[in-house]
Formats: sequence, structure tokens, C-alpha cells
Amino acid sequence: MSGLTIPESEIELTAVRAQGAGGQNVNKVSNAVHLRFDIRASSLPEYVKERLLRAGDHRVSRTGMVVIKAQSHRSLEMNRAEAIARLQSLVAAVAHIPKTRRPTRPTRSSHKKRLEKKIRRGRIKALRSRVVD
Repeated sequence: MSGLTIPESEIELTAVRAQGAGGQNVNKVSNAVHLRFDIRASSLPEYVKERLLRAGDHRVSRTGMVVIKAQSHRSLEMNRAEAIARLQSLVAAVAHIPKTRRPTRPTRSSHKKRLEKKIRRGRIKALRSRVVD
């Protein structure tokens, strides 16, 4: 991650009943994890908060709350770790600022080569035309 850490105190984890795999336990044990993270109340830098809120991600609600449900593992601990990892990857993806592209001009030699190639190709095609007496 890009040096950003999210304190455990800002993350709200709730155990809920999972769907899917779990055998007989699936109906008795709460193995899935609901992670809730309030963007506006967090200690993240302002530019990261703004980019998270504008990201348009389905996990971010209109109120500025990130909601992640992890239920792919059978154990609560693994689901908790996966939910936290998903939150960290979401924040890391938003915190990464891509390098701005500076437009460049083609070199004189590449420009000349391209035009010569076009002329050569045109001459080849001209040879295919019908000969008129």
C-alpha cells in the first residue's frame, strides 16, 4: 500500500450469517463479516477522502460509508482478514495517482519514413491497375 494505514478503531466489523458453504454450521454460526468504514470521519488525507467519495464504487454509499461483506471462507477470522484487505486495496487504488501523460511529437526521421512507406505502397498499388494502350 502507498504508506496509508487505516486504524482498527475506525473500522466497524460485525459478524453475520453467511450464505453458501459451511455445511451444518451455516445455519448456526455467524461466519460472514460486514465491514463498515466511515470515510468522512476517518483519519485519511483529504485528497484520498475526496477521491473515495467520487470513485463511483458500488461499495461506497451516498452517506460516505464503505460497506464490504466477506463470506467466502468458513472461518470468521479469515473473512475478517479478507474484508480488511479489500478495504486496504480499495484505499490504495484510490490513493495511487497515475503519472500524467505528456504528448510527444514524432521524430523527423520517423515522419519521413512513414511518408516514404506510403509512397512506396501507392506505387505498388498503381502497378496493379489496368494497362491502357
